[in-house]
Amino acid sequence: MTGFLLHLAAPLQSWGEHSAFTHRDTATHPTRSGLIGLLASALGIPRAEAVADGADHKALFARLTQVSFTVRVDRPGTVIGDFHTVGGGYPQHLTVPTAKGGRRSPDAATIVSTRYYLSDAVFTVAADFTDGGLARRCADAVAAPRWPLHLGRRSCPPGPLLLLATDLDDPAAELSRTPLARRPPMTTPPSGTVDVRFISDQPLPAYPHPADPVALGGPSTPVVVTVLNDEPVRLTARDRVHRARSAHSTTRPLPVDLCKGYGTAYLDAIADHFPSQGATS
Repeated sequence: MTGFLLHLAAPLQSWGEHSAFTHRDTATHPTRSGLIGLLASALGIPRAEAVADGADHKALFARLTQVSFTVRVDRPGTVIGDFHTVGGGYPQHLTVPTAKGGRRSPDAATIVSTRYYLSDAVFTVAADFTDGGLARRCADAVAAPRWPLHLGRRSCPPGPLLLLATDLDDPAAELSRTPLARRPPMTTPPSGTVDVRFISDQPLPAYPHPADPVALGGPSTPVVVTVLNDEPVRLTARDRVHRARSAHSTTRPLPVDLCKGYGTAYLDAIADHFPSQGATS
């Protein structure tokens, strides 16, 4: 395997799983569909070509669906809701179109929708590829994207540090060593541990690997397997289709000294941890 790490941090993120019409939810972590969509946007794949179930299995979007993601929750953030209205106050020729090809009447023009976001959340994501050439192409695209990138919704642009590290032999294993974007707890001694949640679309071991230099002998929580409806089949403009897939999650103890805080303190810690990477954002 080879690949890279992404740092998903912004004032707001929104990773919808069941979003439809006037109710736009968010999952508590980046979805597989959202992450594949981010890479597709960086590469400049048109919506018409965002198909994974067609006859051409060598197409670029179909190859992206072979990427494996592991998400580390640095900070879970807070779920917030936005009471949102659209379409009100316009003359009828500018109101929201109807399914029959007309327009809503001015007295029924306002559409109310509820949209949910993650506020102040931070995730470190390992993208694992079996194709080294595709990994390099995607990393280069994230560093210089063809189209603007967003964290689940177009109103949620990513922070400046997006591409954390590239050309990693085992990105998922690197998650146990990369600095955490969180403050150390005040009650934990420097030699202690903090609990960190991991979510992967591949099975996770219940215990840290014994060869891992940061394994502390303490067990993870049992691996929980859930079903999410976020595996993209088609992301075309008017025919978006997803299928269910298994998501594996666990909580692992990591050394408390991986907690490097926010802002410049975290940036300095990343620069020290990946000295050969330079400015990857």
